[in-house]
Amino acid sequence: MTDTSALDAFWSRSGQDEPYPIYERLRAGGPIIGSDQEWVSTDYAVCNAILRDRRFGVRPAGDPGPTSEDTSGNTLDLGFLEREPPDHTRLRRLAAPAFRPKMMAGYAERIADFTRDLITGIERRAAAEPDRPFDLIADFAAPLPIGVITTLMGIPDADVDRLSQHGTVVGSALSGIETPAEAAALAAANAELYELFSELIPLKKAHPGDDVISYLVAAAPDGITPYELHTTARLLLIAGFETTVNLIGNGVATLLDHPAQWELLRTEPERAGAAVEEVLRYAPPVQNTSRFAHEPVSIAGVDLPADSWIMLLLGAANRDPEIFSDPAVFDITRPRQAEHLAFSSGIHYCLGAPLARLEAQIAFAEIATRLPKLRRPADIPTWRESRVIRGYATLPLLVD
Repeated sequence: MTDTSALDAFWSRSGQDEPYPIYERLRAGGPIIGSDQEWVSTDYAVCNAILRDRRFGVRPAGDPGPTSEDTSGNTLDLGFLEREPPDHTRLRRLAAPAFRPKMMAGYAERIADFTRDLITGIERRAAAEPDRPFDLIADFAAPLPIGVITTLMGIPDADVDRLSQHGTVVGSALSGIETPAEAAALAAANAELYELFSELIPLKKAHPGDDVISYLVAAAPDGITPYELHTTARLLLIAGFETTVNLIGNGVATLLDHPAQWELLRTEPERAGAAVEEVLRYAPPVQNTSRFAHEPVSIAGVDLPADSWIMLLLGAANRDPEIFSDPAVFDITRPRQAEHLAFSSGIHYCLGAPLARLEAQIAFAEIATRLPKLRRPADIPTWRESRVIRGYATLPLLVD
């Protein structure tokens, strides 16, 4: 039986800040709960199966998504993330070369340089003002992936603070736009990003370089339309840092909340890669995604009608006790049991996953090595307002 109070709690602000107890209440109702056209699943097997099943799509059957350029900025167009094959396949293939695992070796030293420079800045501020906390999000977790992705995309003189704000606005809009203020914020962010790429794309056409935007420009007009070029560039920029900001923030906070795990990483920084995977399982930045059934589907003993919508609670699936032993325990020595769903699955598996993993691995290792006495002050961190993206708006820390 569906626990309607649990569903109500999920949609509340407490469901954003502390979702995991609510997930367990929902899990008690079965692998799929809901009725009529709206469903929810906390079950790993169900979520993984639906993400891989071509009978489900990111949009309702017959809905192609935005097909013409909207320069008003009032819509949230996530590029190929909101497209079905063949458009999804075509656009993703154009962007994929820059994010293949074999490219990561060439990015590693660049990421390490960014990381070391940011930590040096934190060390200097701590030496000058030892009792003043720094904000891990504003001073490290945001500048690192923003610096990396803007460099890879060939965006000069990037304004880290503005881009970070745009990422927050877009991430919040994934939960829905409910107020005029939210609509205005999205429109402003879209307008600035549209202006950025309207200036940059002609420059890359005239003077191509070894960067992602130049690769995309080279594919036009045969492989990509002008509108698709804009939306793909915007998606790669925002997705290229937004998940990683929250992965780093969630990871450092979780490690500090588990002193034995933090001590293990401090003494054995080579475990940083394993720490990344456990953070992605235990405290994933992306908590949920959704799909539409394009035809009647029976799964886990439940008949889903055509055109029904199902929310897949990835954060809950990653703690499914049928898949992960002691799922509520954070353990960076956890043996591999199954691939977590933090980066989704199927054809929409996160294109930037190798880059996010590499950035977080380098970040965790460097922080554990150079800031071993990092601790939380009495200040209470602030969670972001989003049901889809879970992360900290601020995370004050002290360097002892």
